[in-house]
Amino acid sequence: MKKNKYVVYWLLTGCALIFMMVLVGGITRLTHSGLSISDYKLIHGTLPPMNEQAWEEAFELYKQYPEYQKLNSHFDLEDFKDIYFWEWLHRFIGRFIGIVFILPFLYFLFTKKLDRPTIKKCVVLLFLGGFQGFLGWYMVKSGLVDRPDVSHFRLAAHLTTAFITFAYSLWVALDLIYPSKKEVLKPIRNLIRVTYAVLLVQIIWGAFVAGLDAGFIHNHWPLMSEGKLIHETVYIEQQPIIKNFFEGKSGVQFVHRYIAYIVVGLIALIWVRTRKIERTSLQDKGLQSIVILVFVQFLLGVLTLIYAVPLWLGIAHQIGAFFLLAGMTFTLHRFTK
Repeated sequence: MKKNKYVVYWLLTGCALIFMMVLVGGITRLTHSGLSISDYKLIHGTLPPMNEQAWEEAFELYKQYPEYQKLNSHFDLEDFKDIYFWEWLHRFIGRFIGIVFILPFLYFLFTKKLDRPTIKKCVVLLFLGGFQGFLGWYMVKSGLVDRPDVSHFRLAAHLTTAFITFAYSLWVALDLIYPSKKEVLKPIRNLIRVTYAVLLVQIIWGAFVAGLDAGFIHNHWPLMSEGKLIHETVYIEQQPIIKNFFEGKSGVQFVHRYIAYIVVGLIALIWVRTRKIERTSLQDKGLQSIVILVFVQFLLGVLTLIYAVPLWLGIAHQIGAFFLLAGMTFTLHRFTK
């Protein structure tokens, strides 16, 4: 750790910035601000409009697209400035993350602070960061054509890539913090891997729920509307039936509801199984964190649903998923290496 401490600080700073970006991205989504900037200028777009004429030009550009024409034709310039701010901040943090990743990487590379395996991992990180930026613009483009809303598939790809980039950054940092290898108990490690995969699937379906605004229906728990375990809208909104679970609001919410139980059950199973083996203090801390975080996240999910996604609860639920993934990443690392 001492030899690589500045590299570790750099990677953990990247993790913190990705967290900030996900947080602001959630606010951008929930305030319906994501389509306020309808062009992409990598350099010139770094600063917001700096005078009244520039603001008027940006507003006129916004008026040419479906969101203004179909939803926000009542907006004046001040309304536009409100939504513009969140999208601009989201993109600004993205640009800043790019600088924070690229420049220190080049410095560490040329000063030979990175060994060959870490260089390869950092190249993967740079690719993930660039791909994440591309997915962001690809997502925005989907809301500029006919419908004033982005594709929920592209939203899910954008959000999930951010989570994966964060998790991989944390993993690389943990590799440097804990370089020594230890004996691995494969059945426990594999159970954690399965749980990790299911959690990623749950995050994807959470993005589907957000993209389809599926949190505004069936605002009851533990049953859906009319006291039904499976409401009929789960399987009649789309044809063929399978499409309901990817594109139907009720079907997507149904999947998200019940994967949550699976995630809780798997983490409870990890806890039970690991009680029977000898554990390190760090393994114990990881296990304690995921048990606490999964129940907090489950509670936040229920409250977000019951209260029909108020802004603060929607953000808290997204942050909860982020912290749970961080806890799972740490725990998996401690049971893997």
